Amino acid sequence: MLLNKINAKVFLLLRICKKNACCWSLFRFKIQKIPIYNHFNPKNKNISNRKLSSGDYLGIFYPDFFKLYVGQLLKINHLFMSQSLQTDDFRFDGTRTFHHKKADTKIEDLYDNKADYAAQLADFRTTIDELQSLMYAHNRYGLLVIFQAMDAAGKDSTIKHVLSGVNPVGVKIQSFKRPSDNELDHDFLWRHLLSLPERGNITIFNRSHYEEVLVVKVHPEILTKSQRLPKELTNDLDKVWKQRYQDIANFEKYLYHNGIRVIKFFLNISQQEQGKQLIERIEDPTKNWKFEEDDIKERAYWKDYMNAYEEAINATATEKAPWYVVPADDKKNMRLIVGKILIEELKNMNMSFPESTPERHAALQKLIATIHEQDGGAE
Repeated sequence: MLLNKINAKVFLLLRICKKNACCWSLFRFKIQKIPIYNHFNPKNKNISNRKLSSGDYLGIFYPDFFKLYVGQLLKINHLFMSQSLQTDDFRFDGTRTFHHKKADTKIEDLYDNKADYAAQLADFRTTIDELQSLMYAHNRYGLLVIFQAMDAAGKDSTIKHVLSGVNPVGVKIQSFKRPSDNELDHDFLWRHLLSLPERGNITIFNRSHYEEVLVVKVHPEILTKSQRLPKELTNDLDKVWKQRYQDIANFEKYLYHNGIRVIKFFLNISQQEQGKQLIERIEDPTKNWKFEEDDIKERAYWKDYMNAYEEAINATATEKAPWYVVPADDKKNMRLIVGKILIEELKNMNMSFPESTPERHAALQKLIATIHEQDGGAE
């Protein structure tokens, strides 16, 4: 039974590989680098001394050699898993309409097991860290990453798991709670402007200016009673929301024109899964601190929130500031999707390390002798 499962996995990988010439070459290369002693197949004696053919792969994964090759298979599987993930499935950039009723909250697993998930996520973290270092050296772009979701969807844990390997000097996380009196004395974008990323850095908004067209839209009394706007500006609420959508779109366009890229994530959790998460917070004493009674009250407005998200996403999704609607019922899948999207968006930036001139390099070479002299003098 084990042998059948392993061979089935190999043939599945072969089919995936053959659709992509680069992957196929890599797969064959990696396998050819491993010595094979296939005494189970009399037709393939001395297999380690000749080039492998596709027919040889059936004999690779016999039990005697399982420990030797399983690691190699997992590494190759990580590669194919990440390549098979099509992030465009979750992207909304104004070219199509988002319908929350049609959006998935759960998809098939993008990982085989916990070890596979951990390995993929570790690879993503390393790549994000390298790209952020490149962005810092290039010093032309900044990246604003916005996370929006219903309570218990996993915003905090996703930020923690996906970005924990990135140099903390290059990442800032800003959580936006209810606005203070001072913030209410300013326009609704003011406090967000103060936290925008510097060039070379990534800033995470855990909730954002979109709360102004989400929770405020679901509870318009916040707008009419708390936000201190002139009454004549709040008589027509539909007009208010349209104006705010336009203000936000213009704001994000302005950021793009100044080298600040914007990526927006809606972590799409189902109401049933959210209920499970809230019950877990109640039942586990160590998670009681995460629970707020208002979370239960807000669940009664679930349909209103979904409609608000749908309208906000459709009104503000653009090619330069896209939304990604990520299935959030499985936290591991969600983190892998977010990691892959961040990598793709960072790679889309035209970045490079500053180049040195021959004259500059020659001048620096002369300083090596000075360093040696200083070290000698220190002795």
